[in-house]
Amino acid sequence: MSKLSFATSARSAVGLVRSGNEDSGLASAHLVAVADGMGGHAAGEVASNIAITTFAELSEVFTNPEIDPESADDLYLHSFHTIDQNIKSAVDERPELAGMGTTLTSLFLREDSVALLHIGDSRAYRLRGNSFDQLSVDHTVIQELLDQRAISESDVATHPQRSILTQVLMGEGNLDLPLPIFEVKVKDRYLLCSDGLSSVLTEKEIKSLIKGRDRDEAVTALIDATYINGAPDNVTVVIADLVENDQPNHVQKIGAAE
Repeated sequence: MSKLSFATSARSAVGLVRSGNEDSGLASAHLVAVADGMGGHAAGEVASNIAITTFAELSEVFTNPEIDPESADDLYLHSFHTIDQNIKSAVDERPELAGMGTTLTSLFLREDSVALLHIGDSRAYRLRGNSFDQLSVDHTVIQELLDQRAISESDVATHPQRSILTQVLMGEGNLDLPLPIFEVKVKDRYLLCSDGLSSVLTEKEIKSLIKGRDRDEAVTALIDATYINGAPDNVTVVIADLVENDQPNHVQKIGAAE
C-alpha cells in the first residue's frame, strides 16, 4: 500500500452563548484530536490546552515512521496518562484550577489502520462511501442508560442527566482505556468534533453537510449550521481525509491551544 496521510481542515468557534472558548483541537498528517475542557475560572480552556499541547509534543515521537507499530501504539496509549499527570501538576501549582478537566478524542494513522484513543463525549465519525458511522462511544450517563435499554434515543434530548460525563481527564489517574484499531480505505473521511456540534445537529444532518464537499467547505458548513441552530456551546471540528500521498509534516493547533 502507498504511503497514507491525513489531509486536514480544522476550525474552532466560540458559539453564540459562551464568552470564551474551552475547546482545543489538533490536526496533522498522522494525528488528529479534539478536546473539550470544563471547569470554572477559565480552567476548561487550561485543561484542553494542556491536553492538545502535550499531545502535540508527544506525537513527535509516536508518529515517527522509524518507530515500530507496537511501540508507537504503546506510546500513543501512554500519552493520555502523561496528559492526565500534567493536568494534575497544573492543579497542584494553581489550586484555583481544582475540578478542571477535559475530554480528548483522537485518531492516530499508523501504517494501514487508525487507532482511536478516546475519553469523554467528543466524537469520532467515519464517512466511507454512503456509510456514516460513529467510531467512538460516549462516556456519559446517557450512553450507559442507552446501553442498559433504560431509555430510548427519543428520551436523550430532554433527559436531565444528558450532560453528565462518566470519564474525563482530570488528573485523577486510574485510566484504563481501550485502543480500538480500524482498517482504513483511501478516500475515507474522518470527522472529530466536540459536543457543541453533535448535541446540536443530528447524525443525518452532519452526514449531509460533509458528504460531497471539499474539506474546507464541509468544516464551514458544519460550523454555520450550529450557529443557525443557536450555537449554545463552543464548537470544534476537524476533518481528515485519507489520501495516498505525504502531507506536510505540520501540526495545526486551534481553539484554546492556539
